[in-house]
Amino acid sequence: MPDVGSTAALPGRPLTVGELLDSAVLLLRGHAGVLLPLAAVLAVGEQLLLLPLRTAVGADPPLWWAAGLGNLGPFLFLLAVGAAGEAMIIMLLGNPAARAAGAALVGHRITGRELLRPTGARWGATALLCLVVGATMLLASLAGPTWFVGFALLGAVAPALALDRVAPGRALPRAVTLALRVDGRGAALRLLGYLLWWILRVGLGWGLFVGLSALGPVPPDRAVAVAMLIWAAVNTVGYAALACLDAVLHLETRIRTEGLDIQLARTPVGVPRATRLAVHG
Repeated sequence: MPDVGSTAALPGRPLTVGELLDSAVLLLRGHAGVLLPLAAVLAVGEQLLLLPLRTAVGADPPLWWAAGLGNLGPFLFLLAVGAAGEAMIIMLLGNPAARAAGAALVGHRITGRELLRPTGARWGATALLCLVVGATMLLASLAGPTWFVGFALLGAVAPALALDRVAPGRALPRAVTLALRVDGRGAALRLLGYLLWWILRVGLGWGLFVGLSALGPVPPDRAVAVAMLIWAAVNTVGYAALACLDAVLHLETRIRTEGLDIQLARTPVGVPRATRLAVHG
């Protein structure tokens, strides 16, 4: 089982589904001071960017999706933009989440200052591929059910850059390859994680808005702002948790299919952490 403590220490062995989810939550808890503020900034930015589109299609809180009943085409575009934004945010958060998970795997307690330090973090490559992932998810979402395929296959892009140290051109193919290993286990687990957190986000978002309305009517001129703050809050936790799941799943897949645990055991003491976790060859 994952160790319980301030650091989510990942066992150097294949994990069950429950252990994967537990490790992701422990990773988030151990590095909430960095991941949650970053997620909050990105989640608020997402809400602000979506506001003009929601206004244009007449999507009113709390049932944003009710606008699709009479304005399907523009509403589907709004959903596609939202899906692309989600994927980009999760990928950006995946960079520090992956580095935190890698440090935990080798028994190192990485600090928030280290996670925020740009040196060696490969933020430039992450931002570049974030745009590629966003464009890919936008096109996949516009096509409808292909969203599931795109989201399932692209979870390891940030970990491939931050941990495996592969060239940017290899990160996307590597993410797809890892997701499809063991009969698509990684792809299926990423979709499962998204579904679980989607249910939690919708439940919390709807519940908070209804709860506030029960305490007192939300003024119409403030309803949009209140709903945006609520969704930004619940998405903050959801996006950070999904980024942590991507990081844990990536390392577990490498242990399961590439013998990462053996590689670490054979690496001499004193070798830099980035070198120990990198893909060789």
